[in-house]
Amino acid sequence: MAQAFDVIHFIGPVVEPQDLAMGLRHLHMTRSIAALTEKIPFVYFRGREAIADSYEILRLAHGLSREDFVNTPVSYSVANSNSPLQLDELMCRGIIDAAHGGQMMILTPFTLAGAMAPVTIPGALVMQNAEALAGLCLSQIVRPGAPVCYGSFTSNVDMRTGAPAFGTPEYVKAAFASGQLARRYNLPLRSSAPTASNAPDAQAAYESQMSLWGALMGGANLVLHGAGWLEGGLTISAEKFIIDVEVLQMFAELFKPLEVTEATLGLEAIADVGHGGHFFGTQHTLDRFETAFYSPLLSDWSNFENYRDRGSVDATQRANQIFFDKVEAHESPPMDPARIDAIDAFIAKRTEEGGANIER
Repeated sequence: MAQAFDVIHFIGPVVEPQDLAMGLRHLHMTRSIAALTEKIPFVYFRGREAIADSYEILRLAHGLSREDFVNTPVSYSVANSNSPLQLDELMCRGIIDAAHGGQMMILTPFTLAGAMAPVTIPGALVMQNAEALAGLCLSQIVRPGAPVCYGSFTSNVDMRTGAPAFGTPEYVKAAFASGQLARRYNLPLRSSAPTASNAPDAQAAYESQMSLWGALMGGANLVLHGAGWLEGGLTISAEKFIIDVEVLQMFAELFKPLEVTEATLGLEAIADVGHGGHFFGTQHTLDRFETAFYSPLLSDWSNFENYRDRGSVDATQRANQIFFDKVEAHESPPMDPARIDAIDAFIAKRTEEGGANIER
């Protein structure tokens, strides 16, 4: 699905083969990413052996020497601090391995105000900043200049239940401030577009869009959880994926600069139509009608009678159909067969060896 839409630039391995042993899953997840899409892949920090295996598969997929791979970021990983004020051993090993491997590492504290961070947003940001800088400094100690990104995920909790809340005004304020902090340190910013909704409904739409406003107006360079996130991240939804792609495409169109020229001002067309006319048939419109406006993927702009006569199919139902149509139409990007053979041979070898020990 990520391959199907230009607005998606990088992905995470959101489908995990739970019928495989933990020490083998990463091999097949990374192969799938390498074979099914050209988008930038995510590598889990699940122990040094699993990271090394994933990097080797990506190196083979790109046809890079080991020296070139270390100097060519082709993947990213996220290290989450255990708020408050902890970086556990697994994350620290991942930070070190990403630095040695020359791959992007995003240090993201999970600072929920009122639970794992002070109940005030400024206090939560103080903790976010301390934890982020600690992990980023570890990376630079290992390899100065290793590619890193400042991660923001500060939000709040429902003080009645303790459940995480996303897309809140507090989340947006924290995203704005995180952009200022990242720019203070001359670092790229990672933000997100999460929701706490349990269904691809109106709540999911408005919370995710609120989160996106925080991310984009905060100056984020990377937006994770941009498509499909549901139930506070516990679920990936096919329908929500399509709804989010529509929103992302609209934001992409919004951020295109407005072209103001003699032609776009349309003065001749205004003069030609004069008082009380219309612009449907002017040459100015005919020259531009196919590309003048954003063309929706999901939205239905028909009137109510036509909508009703076509079965009153709502946005969630339309999104479901679009999702599975795209799955059916998928075509894997071309790859040198020798690279796939090399990947499969490596996976077979590592499987015979028992896979990765994810405890170390």
